[in-house]
Amino acid sequence: MTNFREILLLLERGGVQFVVIGGVAATVHGASRLTRDIDVVYARDRENIRKLAAAFASRGPYLRGAPPGLPFRFDEKTIALGLNFTLTTDLGDVDLLGEIAGGGRFEDLLPHSVRVSIYSVSCLCVDLPTLIRSKRAAGRPKDLEAIAELEALLAERERENARGD
Repeated sequence: MTNFREILLLLERGGVQFVVIGGVAATVHGASRLTRDIDVVYARDRENIRKLAAAFASRGPYLRGAPPGLPFRFDEKTIALGLNFTLTTDLGDVDLLGEIAGGGRFEDLLPHSVRVSIYSVSCLCVDLPTLIRSKRAAGRPKDLEAIAELEALLAERERENARGD
């Protein structure tokens, strides 16, 4: 079971720059689907990579789905040479993404993000239109299934804004 709050706190306390995307972002925007991991897009500058590596150093990060015993170190060099990491940790599953289809990098997502409180942690979360666009671009069956609900939520929000609610 993923401890979403502790992962968000780990990132926040570590000073990591990130934007929440994926299933947790969908839930923030009102979706009813459950998710088993947390997905974030992190800034790729040298300082943020250092902070990201330090934040997870004591959490046993390992490539999710990789055979046990495979040599893997989640450190600054690995992060700098890689881009997207699907990890399991002692806090649960986390996807640390340097870039996403339909949304781009951290810097690209900033203008399309809102500050929210998730599990009592203040952080950036991708806005609903960008979340829909990124799920459509990813094209995975589970993403395509979620789009109808997200579009309905967006349409309802737009109707409320038009009425002035």
